[in-house]
Amino acid sequence: MPNLKDLRVRIDSVKSTQKITSAMKMVAAAKLRRAQESAEAARPYAERMERILDSLAGSLGDISGAPELLAGTGKDQTYLIVAFTANRGLCGGFNSSIVRRVRQMAIELRDNGKTIKILCVGRKGHDVLKREFSDEIVESIEDIGKRHVQYDEALSISNRITELFAAGEFDVCTIIFNRFQSAMTQIITPQQLIPFEPAETKSTKTTDIEEPGSVYIFEPEEKDLLESLLPRNLSIQVFQALLESAASEHGARMTAMDSATRNAGDMIDNLTLTYNRTRQAFITKELIEIISGAEAL
Repeated sequence: MPNLKDLRVRIDSVKSTQKITSAMKMVAAAKLRRAQESAEAARPYAERMERILDSLAGSLGDISGAPELLAGTGKDQTYLIVAFTANRGLCGGFNSSIVRRVRQMAIELRDNGKTIKILCVGRKGHDVLKREFSDEIVESIEDIGKRHVQYDEALSISNRITELFAAGEFDVCTIIFNRFQSAMTQIITPQQLIPFEPAETKSTKTTDIEEPGSVYIFEPEEKDLLESLLPRNLSIQVFQALLESAASEHGARMTAMDSATRNAGDMIDNLTLTYNRTRQAFITKELIEIISGAEAL
């Protein structure tokens, strides 16, 4: 039979945990609204930027003389995977889903004879991936978006990717992040950044396709515009991924803490019921002993 003191200590401990999870849920809910608004506000700009680049790339014709961010290196031997995770845990399957997708992609590429490199954005992704891919991790960028995501942070990440590409460290770069859909749903999204992937090659479209027959006159020429816009598009897409990841993290944490708070409440109810039954059993036992002793006299 459980000890009454142990049950009381357990109940108090669960109540303290419930207060913490409830507070974390409210904090995440407050941060979620702002993060969601930022992510949704940035989507049209990022999508339009891709459509402009797609139009420019389509009108360029000969891709051999195009900038390297569009044409690539001509090879697809070395792949850089940029994994966007959180710096903290307690957010359900937010981090594990990204790690699982990165691991799956890395294993598939390795089985096909490709060389993989991983750039971790967020401490949790690095902590897990280093157990299996310690030699493939080229860098880990942490402490991003401590208060809220800044464009300068995205610019520093995109500059680092560009530096690695200019140094010939990889041929293809793909980012993997959670795209925010709702507080309970985050969509794992892989997106190829280098070389730039034309819209017609993508499996999903998030915007409407421009009407056929549109004619554009560019000034300056398409190649000059691409050389200017491709690095900017890289930073914009990284910024969008950071915003989507931040909103997804807060949504996942709010959902996880809400579930933990409700589970703690159920555990408190069960422990209280067990405590009352145990207490009643002790009282009944003492009464029986008193009555038995009185009868013996």
